[in-house]
Amino acid sequence: MQNWMARLGLRGDPVIFFVSAGLSLLFVILLVAMPQTIGAAFSDGRTWIVTNLGWFFILGVNVWLGFLIWAAMSRHGHIRLGPRSSWPEYSNVSWFTMLFAGGIGTVLMFWGVAEPISHYQSPPLPGVEPFTVQAAQDAISISLYHLALHTWTIFTLPGLAFGYFINRYDLPIRVSSVFYPLLRERIHGPVGKAIDIASILGTLFGVAVSLGLGSSQVAAGISELFGIGNSVMLRVAILVTLTAVATASIVAGLDKGVKLLSNINIGIAVALMVFVLVTGSTLFLLRGIVETIGLYMSNLPRLAFWNDMLHGEGMATGPWGWQGSWTVFYWAWTVTWSPFIGIFVARISRGRTVREFVFGVLLAPTLFTVVWFAIFGWQAMQIDGLGQAARAAMGADAGAISRAVSESVPLAMFAFFAELPWATLMQGIAVVVVAIFFATSSDSASLVVDMLCTGTPEPGPVRQRVFWGVAEGAIAAMLILLAGEAGLTALQEVITVVGLPIFVLVCMMIPALIRGFAAEDIDHVTVGKRPALSDFDTVTETSSDGNA
Repeated sequence: MQNWMARLGLRGDPVIFFVSAGLSLLFVILLVAMPQTIGAAFSDGRTWIVTNLGWFFILGVNVWLGFLIWAAMSRHGHIRLGPRSSWPEYSNVSWFTMLFAGGIGTVLMFWGVAEPISHYQSPPLPGVEPFTVQAAQDAISISLYHLALHTWTIFTLPGLAFGYFINRYDLPIRVSSVFYPLLRERIHGPVGKAIDIASILGTLFGVAVSLGLGSSQVAAGISELFGIGNSVMLRVAILVTLTAVATASIVAGLDKGVKLLSNINIGIAVALMVFVLVTGSTLFLLRGIVETIGLYMSNLPRLAFWNDMLHGEGMATGPWGWQGSWTVFYWAWTVTWSPFIGIFVARISRGRTVREFVFGVLLAPTLFTVVWFAIFGWQAMQIDGLGQAARAAMGADAGAISRAVSESVPLAMFAFFAELPWATLMQGIAVVVVAIFFATSSDSASLVVDMLCTGTPEPGPVRQRVFWGVAEGAIAAMLILLAGEAGLTALQEVITVVGLPIFVLVCMMIPALIRGFAAEDIDHVTVGKRPALSDFDTVTETSSDGNA
């Protein structure tokens, strides 16, 4: 197989590359050939998972968050994610913009208006009436629970594990490297390859779902701007364009391509946010930012451990309750991104300390997310009619945003800008921002998948990087073109099922990191070198300053 890699001008582990590519192609063929059958099978799997293991997902993410805080605050917080003399490659500003654009920028543009409005008109917590002030406060709190600290916890734990074992001990850039303290040399055998293949598949399908949603949102914006029908062919054309932009960025590389797109896009996104703040109800939103911080902090403990155990049977949300459709699905889907985001974050965080990494990756994007939802969410609910008295006073003008969300979630952001000054211009800018955010997610994922195949930070051959970029776009495009909505629905079911084993893998990163930190107490460990088997066999409780 290695000869085939050389003949095709490719580089890396042939088993990982060809099996991942082959399984991706096989799955798409089966999904296109019999979408109903595949969709039903994975739908049943998803139902079983969210019904019986929803509590496991919710508890697990909280445990991960607790472990990260302990790691940062412990004596190991001074450990540098790289050799002793290493130093961060990117400034704090560039580091943050790359984190944000690669990780959650796409989600904020998609859900920044849609999720608060969804919970505002259909409150998930018992005893709360729709379109009330309490419903609005809960809507903001729940949106932040889903997309702020806990989402970044799912990215930060794998990122810390990758950064520690790959950057510090010079292990291959693969998910399997994290499990060296547990598997030893078996990370290079069938078990390790299976872990890496599963991680690649999870990344490909997770990004494909996001590209499908992104094309829906861009298509909704174009339809709103130009009156073009939101057809399948329009969505496919948008996917082709997004893939072309992502591929160009992939060819340019991490520093010139991804970094440039990330910096441009975060600048435009911040400008959009400032525009809403200035042209909207400025004083109301400034007060809302401060109040949102308090709402989030006060409601987070309750929401983080809320398990929807008393939802009752026969509800519209299904036998597993509201959280099966929202929170558990969010965590299962997000964790399929964790190998991609984790390795990407580790790659751009070389030289930072454990404490700097954990608090930087957790808190900086979380703070931005809080401000984003405070501005977009509160402004959207005010436009829609904030409280039943306000809605009664507005009469027929009330409910503009909630009606748009009920009609089409991808349309929410554009319906929102339609109510603000310079509507057409701002809708056009929003289309561009959404498109670039999804393109940066695609190119970041492609570069990481390429690293998983090569096992090195050096980029693989251009044709290899382009292959993965095109593969992500092709998976989403084929599903839209050949299987329509049934294909995307089936893929979302698959993501939930695929998310379970990846979730378990991330859980196992905690004992691997604990053994790794304990190995720092062994005086003879050589910083920056691959750890010897004996280093992990002779872990002691000797105190150490963590080697800053």
